[in-house]
Amino acid sequence: MLFLYIIASYLIGSIPFGFILAKIKGIDIRQYGSGNIGATNVWRTVGPGAGLAVLALDAAKGAAAVFIGRQAGIEGLELLTGIAALVGHAFPIYLGFKGGKIIATGAGVLLALAPPVLLIALTVFLTAVLLSRYVSLGSVCAALSVPLTMFLLNYSLPYKIFGGIVCLFAVLKHIPNIKRLIQGTESKISFNAKKN
Repeated sequence: MLFLYIIASYLIGSIPFGFILAKIKGIDIRQYGSGNIGATNVWRTVGPGAGLAVLALDAAKGAAAVFIGRQAGIEGLELLTGIAALVGHAFPIYLGFKGGKIIATGAGVLLALAPPVLLIALTVFLTAVLLSRYVSLGSVCAALSVPLTMFLLNYSLPYKIFGGIVCLFAVLKHIPNIKRLIQGTESKISFNAKKN
């Protein structure tokens, strides 16, 4: 039964909202910009409205996975279903296991699991993005803040381990962005982006 909860969460996490919303506009988001199906690339390619919609829907996937885990009544399962949703978003079965970078879905997981940690991560993210206009830099900084905040706020050991896993996962997914940041070739976000 536990396995079914995890599989269900993976399948929910796999729903490629960025791909779907862009496709409605006649755009295969994988062929534009970074090729990523996440909110940032949708924002740049389709427009801010679509980008924000993808952000909200991807976050909802993460929160839904935690809710599913809690319904089982098994202590700690919500952490596993949360991770399953992140794996689904990063490696969606519906798109040949090529997905997003887990930031929005991770935010949804944190919203359901640890709101104070999400609040601090969002503050770090927004500060970094507003100062640099690099979404990837904000994402990496926010990810790094998660295990640190869980440690400082004295969360239980399973939560600290969860925070470390999420942080490592997010940073690994952003390695190409980190390389471009170092090389000075990473794209900056435009806050008045319009559809191409």
